[in-house]
Amino acid sequence: MRRRRSPRPISFALDVVGDRLEPATLLAKIQRHWPAVAGAFANTCEPRYERDGELVVACDSSVQANELQLMSELVVERLNAALGQPAITRLKAQANRS
Repeated sequence: MRRRRSPRPISFALDVVGDRLEPATLLAKIQRHWPAVAGAFANTCEPRYERDGELVVACDSSVQANELQLMSELVVERLNAALGQPAITRLKAQANRS
């Protein structure tokens, strides 16, 4: 057996653990991919629930909710690509995050 000379990044191990601990729901998968998919909205908006392909996202302010709504087609496209399936058909942004 050959030994490694340099350590592996911890992110590799954490991704494996995260995959095993993640609940088997679509919302959990969405929440896991949200920071990479949402870009600048990731810090101020968060996915709340999904029903029949519609993802409801809560935002800190109405301005952010309107901006996310305008960008919703791009975010849905990125999210479906990250999920590996066309699971989300519509995004609805609301200004009610607390």
